[in-house]
Amino acid sequence: MSDLHILGICGTFMGGLAALAREQGLSVSGSDSGVFPPMSTQLEALQIQLQEGYDPAHLNPPPGEVLIGNALSRGNPAVEAVLNQGLRYRSGPQWLAETVLANRCTIGVAGTHGKTTTTAIVAFLLERLGADPGFLIGGVAHDFPRSARLGSGECFVVEADEYDSAFFDKRSKFVHYRPQIAILNNLEFDHADIFDDLAAIERQFHHLVRTIPGRGRIIVKAADEALQRVLAKGCWTAVESFSAEPGVAADWQGQSDAEGARFALIHRGQPLGEVSWQMRGRHNVSNAVAAIAAVAAAGHDPVEALKHLAKFGGVRRRLEHLGTVRGVEVLEDFAHHPTAIAVTVEAARAGAHGRLIVALEPRSNSMRAGAHRAALAPSLEGADAAFVLERADLPWDAAGALASLGNRARCVASVDALLVQLSDYCRPGDRVVFMSNGSFDNAPRRWLAGG
Repeated sequence: MSDLHILGICGTFMGGLAALAREQGLSVSGSDSGVFPPMSTQLEALQIQLQEGYDPAHLNPPPGEVLIGNALSRGNPAVEAVLNQGLRYRSGPQWLAETVLANRCTIGVAGTHGKTTTTAIVAFLLERLGADPGFLIGGVAHDFPRSARLGSGECFVVEADEYDSAFFDKRSKFVHYRPQIAILNNLEFDHADIFDDLAAIERQFHHLVRTIPGRGRIIVKAADEALQRVLAKGCWTAVESFSAEPGVAADWQGQSDAEGARFALIHRGQPLGEVSWQMRGRHNVSNAVAAIAAVAAAGHDPVEALKHLAKFGGVRRRLEHLGTVRGVEVLEDFAHHPTAIAVTVEAARAGAHGRLIVALEPRSNSMRAGAHRAALAPSLEGADAAFVLERADLPWDAAGALASLGNRARCVASVDALLVQLSDYCRPGDRVVFMSNGSFDNAPRRWLAGG
């Protein structure tokens, strides 16, 4: 019998909770469907028993408690078994708040884009500054052996997701966290399977703002209209703004070119220094500036933080360089929203000497629902070619949505066919970026290995 059984354990959030529970000394098991690295590898290294699927037999003997991931709903065999057997259960966010975040200085990183990278930067900087933070990152950061740890310091850094908590708790996850310091990175419409419109998401962000104490700090992206509407609903906490966009005034500013490999940090008109780092793209400069502002709000020297940023190793699947094959550079990115796709294309284009080619899987719930189809072609405008996976079960016409790109866009019915066409098209000097928030049937590594 395990102390804790986690349903949906291979999700980045639930997998992070598993790591925290193991560190607390709990025995942990878990079930999931479609297990794939890097989270499955991390869990196996923690000696956590993984079981494929949601067979009620996985709950025998009954665990002490079950954490139910938000991807599971009524009718799932394991969920029905939990309810019918009267097992103790909680949502992941509730467990995190009650078991880990209590009595910690919580730094929550919220926003439609950039949460994982920004959370990783905050945790990395606090680590380098000697603060030994706890953290839960929604991905695998290169600077840490796992995506979550308790830490012994005062601060705990958490990726504060606006997605719902569980089938029985439709509030956004971040409402549970009650951070003292909150980064509001940006806000656009997403999660079309949960939210009807942008106003519904803004309401949840306002609920987050309501939980931040007056002695805390809100660090908000300047000139973001949706976030300004959120704060206009009511704000009782000191606010600082940040920006990396040319011509946008903010308390904290990052100045760089489009490649973003080097940037200057300015605080309220005073230059604090410059740094060269491994990340690319002005969007990542923005993430870094927000992270430094949060570290400063926690009482640390931003100048020292900026110096340490040069050693930040990045996060897996965030414009990650995988290798070169037949003279073609291969990168992988998590981009799954048109805005994220566009800034990734811009960042990948900067510094590229040959053609930029995108291989894209429209896989997020919003993308699959067609909520972003009108913005998809414009988001790919900066690429020389785009190979888009149009599986048979995609409920909208991807070829039609990409018609404005002409022969630069190719819709392909299977990953196998996509890899073949990509091989035929590419030539030495090209740069290929695989984009998906799922496994993409391991397409980038298969292509690196020769298909």
